[in-house]
Amino acid sequence: MNLNRRQFTKGLGLILGATVIPIRSSANTRPDFTLRAAQSANSIYKKEKSEVLTNLWTFNKKTPGPTLQFNVGDRAKISLDNKLPQETSIHWHGVRVKNSMDGVVGLTQPGVKKGEQFLYDFEIPDAGTYWYHSHNKAWEQVARGLYGPLIVNGPEDPKVDHDLVLMIDDWQLDGVGQIREQTFGSLHDWAHAGRIGNWVTVNGMPSPSYRLKDNSRVRLRLINAANARVFDLNFTNVKPRTIALDGYPVDPFESPDLTIGPSQRVDVILDLSDKLPEFALQIITRTTPITIARFLLDKSLGQGGGALNEELITPIRPQPPDASSTSLKIPVHMQGGAMGNLKSANLNGIMTPLRDLAQKHRKVWAFNGSVGGYDHMLGTARRGQFVILDIQNDTRWPHAMHLHGHHFWINSRLNPVKDPLSKRDTYLMQPGENAEFRFVADNPGLWLFHCHMLEHHAAGMGAVIEVT
Repeated sequence: MNLNRRQFTKGLGLILGATVIPIRSSANTRPDFTLRAAQSANSIYKKEKSEVLTNLWTFNKKTPGPTLQFNVGDRAKISLDNKLPQETSIHWHGVRVKNSMDGVVGLTQPGVKKGEQFLYDFEIPDAGTYWYHSHNKAWEQVARGLYGPLIVNGPEDPKVDHDLVLMIDDWQLDGVGQIREQTFGSLHDWAHAGRIGNWVTVNGMPSPSYRLKDNSRVRLRLINAANARVFDLNFTNVKPRTIALDGYPVDPFESPDLTIGPSQRVDVILDLSDKLPEFALQIITRTTPITIARFLLDKSLGQGGGALNEELITPIRPQPPDASSTSLKIPVHMQGGAMGNLKSANLNGIMTPLRDLAQKHRKVWAFNGSVGGYDHMLGTARRGQFVILDIQNDTRWPHAMHLHGHHFWINSRLNPVKDPLSKRDTYLMQPGENAEFRFVADNPGLWLFHCHMLEHHAAGMGAVIEVT
């Protein structure tokens, strides 16, 4: 059913006014996992060899939260138990769930209030590296630690000796190792690059070390959980081969440097010989690289199991359809932010000068001349229709553009990956870049399309695509 603006807003009000139904234990509703969102004190910060407990918001008292492991085709039943002072939810980033399970407060579900529970129940169609995170006031809740990895194993996964998740985050901490709460909602951050931290962790630890077998094949699943930082990474002494982007397989290619935008994932394979004592993962900076994780070959662990010699084979992937007269083309003109050309934009049906947007409404970004929100419809596609998002980044800033509920092919001369069959759910658009996101609209519902620099989304860089 097509919704006009009035119908859409009315339906949105029904979602916002709904209450969360408590979970009743039965054979069909008993969860496989329970994720309890609560305040906890965690050791993510070290100062002069002494550990400091930082007050965070976490799932099950850990950040990252528990690693959720599934196989392709599994049915996931996960209970969210909220003990936080704010409403929250969980979005399963990159997993093509049904719309009612997507976790977007105000669009696909009401917020889960303190003391309430919500059961997420969905099937998992694709193998790959994904993650879960809060999707209510995400610019604050994710920055406080509400996220974790979600791994889906498939029959065509390469054989490896070690399979490690590396969840990379930056935190904005004060001088005593606590979250800088006074900078949440900073208009400067929202109009510029977003909330950039000053302390980096891998799996919630500063500069952890990992011990690996000699003569082993290692799969590293890198996940950027930062609010806004783009990580430019480099491995020392080894040559990683990228095998998947955002969980989707690519023809393996070798590259010493990796760029990972917020919410993106990169899977790499490392083949390690016994002549290599150690290597490191570093952040590339304008001056000296910063080591964020170390890897040591430990002979006491024994030898690898022979995966080292197996050929990496790319699974068969579908060809992208050709555009036709039945395709839907949706233009997306992105404007705003500091040093941009946005003078005014439509907010709630009223053209409003940028100064008023910023000072009175804390909005500084727009799609197609309108401040983004859950009542901003970019377009409506029929189920099965081929859709082309024709996107122009007419701003001075990069944007990690994420589409919920679907994966898309990328057509851009600036795309660093030249594999024409590769797909993503998040693409890092450079300033001035024009790109096409092409996808088959095969998942019905109201789907959010937004920038995953979370402050940009909060300040207006988001809208909805409907699939009927």
